[in-house]
Amino acid sequence: MQTLTLPAPAKLNLFLHITGRRTDGYHLLQTLFVFLDFADEITLTVREDGAISRPTGAADVPAEADLTVRAARLLQQVTGCRRGADIQVHKRIPMGGGLGGGSSDAATVLQGLNYLWQCGLSDDALAALGLRLGADVPVFVRGQAAWAEGVGEQLTPVAVPDSWYVVIHPQVHVPTAELFSSPDLTRNCPAITLATFHGGAGINVFQPVVEKRYPEVAEAISWLSRYSNARLTGSGSCLFGSVNSRHEGETILKSLPDKWFGFIAQGVSLSPLQQKLATLPTLYN
Repeated sequence: MQTLTLPAPAKLNLFLHITGRRTDGYHLLQTLFVFLDFADEITLTVREDGAISRPTGAADVPAEADLTVRAARLLQQVTGCRRGADIQVHKRIPMGGGLGGGSSDAATVLQGLNYLWQCGLSDDALAALGLRLGADVPVFVRGQAAWAEGVGEQLTPVAVPDSWYVVIHPQVHVPTAELFSSPDLTRNCPAITLATFHGGAGINVFQPVVEKRYPEVAEAISWLSRYSNARLTGSGSCLFGSVNSRHEGETILKSLPDKWFGFIAQGVSLSPLQQKLATLPTLYN
């Protein structure tokens, strides 16, 4: 019985702009993705009966809607693989926080089962499958910090400093669809470049909307701003601030109110998933 355990890392959006809208209604984005060394853990066990099973999972997410199950079934369908898998997810990344946990879990399942089932698909092919599951899945499949445009699928790899971040979850779930439909959302940001971002340009257009609708998030941003340049990540409720070291971050978290959850993580250019995949031996039939 083949079993493999892999990380499904969180991400940060160092900024997030909406530059327009496609004719099909999808928003056009600009963002910079960086991965964190903070991750969910996915354990995959091969089954020979073709079944896709989720022995453990979020109680409020039906198996049919679970992105990990959908990812496994999509890979089966596209490759014609007759094997199955048990998928166990140990969640650490807060749901609805904007850290990409669901998309990352799906990407890890695609990469892990592609390896265990010996499907032989390239990262390009897996990323294309991932896009059918969600706009953020391809960046997790590729596992390289990236400048992203389009609906998030046009990725240009970039090298980022291995910075430290304090990440706070105010224990609020923010539904992404609600934010994208908000009349208060800015949808006409001028396009920027990586150079202008490094020069100080770039905001998260969702932040004022979330702060207005969720006072707990506004309070947490105000609190972290005392210590760092607090900013919302993605379209969720989590916020982050850069710090100079793990020790500095740990010192800040000692004062964190008990009603919130926080952690320290390092931002990395190559995701923990890709780092782990690079160490796996070649499998043969």
